[in-house]
Amino acid sequence: MKTHNLSNEDFEEIVNKILTENKTLEEWAEIESDDMFQEGDYVGGFDGTEMEFCFSVFENENEYWFQLPLDDIVKLSNGILIEVELREADY
Repeated sequence: MKTHNLSNEDFEEIVNKILTENKTLEEWAEIESDDMFQEGDYVGGFDGTEMEFCFSVFENENEYWFQLPLDDIVKLSNGILIEVELREADY
Protein backbone atom coordinates (compact mmCIF):
# COMPACT_ATOMS: atom_id res chain seq x y z
CA MET A 1 0.00 0.00 0.00
CA LYS A 2 1.30 3.45 -0.93
CA THR A 3 1.51 6.05 1.84
CA HIS A 4 1.64 9.81 1.60
CA ASN A 5 3.06 12.34 4.07
CA LEU A 6 0.55 15.10 4.86
CA SER A 7 3.03 17.17 6.82
CA ASN A 8 3.28 19.95 4.26
CA GLU A 9 2.16 23.55 3.92
CA ASP A 10 -0.68 22.87 1.46
CA PHE A 11 -2.43 20.22 3.51
CA GLU A 12 -1.78 22.07 6.77
CA GLU A 13 -3.72 24.99 5.23
CA ILE A 14 -6.66 22.66 4.52
CA VAL A 15 -6.54 21.26 8.07
CA ASN A 16 -6.56 24.81 9.49
CA LYS A 17 -9.57 25.74 7.34
CA ILE A 18 -11.49 22.66 8.50
CA LEU A 19 -10.73 23.28 12.18
CA THR A 20 -11.53 26.99 11.91
CA GLU A 21 -15.03 26.09 10.67
CA ASN A 22 -15.60 24.16 13.95
CA LYS A 23 -18.53 22.19 12.47
CA THR A 24 -20.05 18.90 13.60
CA LEU A 25 -20.24 15.94 11.23
CA GLU A 26 -23.90 16.73 10.65
CA GLU A 27 -23.11 20.33 9.76
CA TRP A 28 -20.39 19.19 7.34
CA ALA A 29 -22.84 16.74 5.77
CA GLU A 30 -25.30 19.59 5.11
CA ILE A 31 -22.71 21.43 2.99
CA GLU A 32 -20.91 18.46 1.46
CA SER A 33 -18.76 19.20 -1.56
CA ASP A 34 -16.07 17.25 -3.37
CA ASP A 35 -14.02 20.37 -4.17
CA MET A 36 -14.49 22.62 -1.15
CA PHE A 37 -10.74 22.62 -0.47
CA GLN A 38 -8.16 23.21 -3.18
CA GLU A 39 -4.56 23.75 -2.14
CA GLY A 40 -1.54 22.77 -4.23
CA ASP A 41 -1.95 19.18 -5.44
CA TYR A 42 -4.95 18.53 -3.13
CA VAL A 43 -8.64 18.77 -3.98
CA GLY A 44 -11.39 17.52 -1.70
CA GLY A 45 -14.18 18.10 0.72
CA PHE A 46 -16.68 16.39 2.96
CA ASP A 47 -18.67 13.42 1.71
CA GLY A 48 -22.00 12.95 3.50
CA THR A 49 -22.28 9.29 2.50
CA GLU A 50 -18.84 8.37 3.82
CA MET A 51 -19.10 10.93 6.65
CA GLU A 52 -15.42 11.68 6.06
CA PHE A 53 -13.26 14.17 4.24
CA CYS A 54 -12.27 12.76 0.85
CA PHE A 55 -9.32 14.08 -1.15
CA SER A 56 -7.42 13.49 -4.33
CA VAL A 57 -3.72 14.20 -4.67
CA PHE A 58 -1.37 14.01 -7.62
CA GLU A 59 2.03 12.36 -7.23
CA ASN A 60 4.34 11.81 -10.19
CA GLU A 61 1.49 12.58 -12.61
CA ASN A 62 -0.73 9.89 -11.02
CA GLU A 63 -3.94 10.64 -9.16
CA TYR A 64 -4.59 9.01 -5.78
CA TRP A 65 -7.48 9.19 -3.32
CA PHE A 66 -7.61 9.13 0.46
CA GLN A 67 -10.21 9.69 3.19
CA LEU A 68 -9.96 11.11 6.69
CA PRO A 69 -12.51 11.18 9.50
CA LEU A 70 -12.82 14.43 11.45
CA ASP A 71 -10.89 12.85 14.36
CA ASP A 72 -7.90 12.34 12.06
CA ILE A 73 -8.00 16.00 11.02
CA VAL A 74 -7.53 16.86 14.71
CA LYS A 75 -4.69 14.31 14.95
CA LEU A 76 -3.01 15.93 11.94
CA SER A 77 -3.20 19.34 13.57
CA ASN A 78 -1.56 17.93 16.71
CA GLY A 79 1.20 16.14 14.79
CA ILE A 80 -0.05 12.72 15.96
CA LEU A 81 -0.86 11.60 12.43
CA ILE A 82 1.32 12.54 9.46
CA GLU A 83 0.76 9.82 6.85
CA VAL A 84 -2.24 8.34 5.09
CA GLU A 85 -2.70 5.34 2.85
CA LEU A 86 -3.41 6.19 -0.76
CA ARG A 87 -5.34 4.21 -3.31
CA GLU A 88 -5.16 4.72 -7.04
CA ALA A 89 -8.00 6.78 -8.41
CA ASP A 90 -10.65 4.72 -10.17
CA TYR A 91 -13.21 6.42 -12.31
